[in-house]
Amino acid sequence: MAIKLMIDSASDIGEKEAKEMGIIMVPMIITIGKEEFYDGVNITPREFYEKLIESDELPKTTQINPYRFEEAIKENLKDGDELLIITISSKLSGTYSSALQAAIIFDGRVRVIDSMNAAIGERILCEYALRLIDEGVSFDEIVNELEEKKSKIHVLALIDTLEYLKKGGRISSTVAFAGELISLKPVIGVVGGEVKMVGKAIGSRRGNNLLNRLVESKGGIDFTMPYGTIWSGLDDSMLQKYINDSASLWEGHTDKIPSYILGGTIGTHIGPGAIGVAFFEK
Repeated sequence: MAIKLMIDSASDIGEKEAKEMGIIMVPMIITIGKEEFYDGVNITPREFYEKLIESDELPKTTQINPYRFEEAIKENLKDGDELLIITISSKLSGTYSSALQAAIIFDGRVRVIDSMNAAIGERILCEYALRLIDEGVSFDEIVNELEEKKSKIHVLALIDTLEYLKKGGRISSTVAFAGELISLKPVIGVVGGEVKMVGKAIGSRRGNNLLNRLVESKGGIDFTMPYGTIWSGLDDSMLQKYINDSASLWEGHTDKIPSYILGGTIGTHIGPGAIGVAFFEK
């Protein structure tokens, strides 16, 4: 008898890493042109960005349907086991609804948590769930704890280009053009389960400073809980510069700053060159 954890690939935990962590990953489907990929399975984040940069069309992501969740549950749920599913925010995808529909037939042995987040925000909630499982916390207590703590997660990211928000119809061509002219660097966050602009600065240096101020305005990072940084594109040089420039956030608290690459589900709309941080508030 065991408590198992299942997540979707919007958490940016790929198939190989999921196996190493002892969790089950169900991938989103990403369509680029006429090619279809299982996110984190037969396309890596780096390969995704190579294709994103080369493609004139914006990739499309497809939510996980109830049948795929049901099949994954049946494959992994043994007699006496309980299964916890953590999904991308219900405000961003129908994946949470699909997981709920699939869970109904398993008589309470499968519970679904709407992370109200995505990417690294979803990831750190998964990491906390794993910690609770390892500590031997009961199934019901884990569900209650995650539901309580998920509202304390903050994800903040500095975007390098407005091009992909324009392609996705999130902003107009006029706004994107004007923003590029003045090197506008928006800071986005996940607010109430949705991705929203929470600040903007002119140039990368001011953007980094704004990112730090926003982290501090949220009460600072709880280093006793999972946290991490994220980057998008083909290299992490922008993130490493940010980490060095924001040493005051980390010094005296940690010797290791986890960093991860943003996957295709959210990377489609953000594009390369973004950097971000995710944490539980103090």
